[in-house]
Amino acid sequence: MIIVIQCAAGKKAEAGHLYREDGRLVLFVADPSLAPPSDRYDYARPDDASDTGETWRQRLQGYNKTPGENPSGLLPAWQLYENRAYAKLVECFGRARLFILSAGWGLLAADFLTPAYDITFSASAEKYKRRRKEVQYDDFRMLPADTTEQVVFLGGKDYIDLFCRLTDGLSAERLVFYNSASPPDAPRCVLRRFETKTRTNWHYECAQALMAGDLAA
Repeated sequence: MIIVIQCAAGKKAEAGHLYREDGRLVLFVADPSLAPPSDRYDYARPDDASDTGETWRQRLQGYNKTPGENPSGLLPAWQLYENRAYAKLVECFGRARLFILSAGWGLLAADFLTPAYDITFSASAEKYKRRRKEVQYDDFRMLPADTTEQVVFLGGKDYIDLFCRLTDGLSAERLVFYNSASPPDAPRCVLRRFETKTRTNWHYECAQALMAGDLAA
């Protein structure tokens, strides 16, 4: 079984950053033009051109290929978020079977070194953080296309469309847990409702039930 879980707004304080060549830290957001003034950060979208001519996404991909001693102090995706659910999923299923669905970067392998970012699909977030569905992103797709293992998605309805798009073409079964009263639109996925009174971040409770063996996938 492969687990895909959505990202979280809360990042660890020690999360690393990519840098411009002049030493300025870069914080990735959905709309830099709306971000508040900062003496600390330069704002950028992941697919904006960096100061070397490559996009920041290409820079990050290259950094992961030859991280050396990881001078930017980037954390693996499973360690980037404050919530303990990500670490617990690694303990239960292993890093090779955990993937993070990031609103900023796409479908990430758990070990992928990932910089701090502030991008979400949440409608309640500040405008500069909100990824609009009509804005094109060159999302990573790190889940092997030839996997035969069942792929289980744990995440809110705002992330289901991205999950479906980035896993489209898989021959493996895709199981989507949901919490809404009516089933979400998830073409060619198996849907299963997770019964809970929790409304915010209910997918962490779902993850815990899955790890405890209380929820059959």
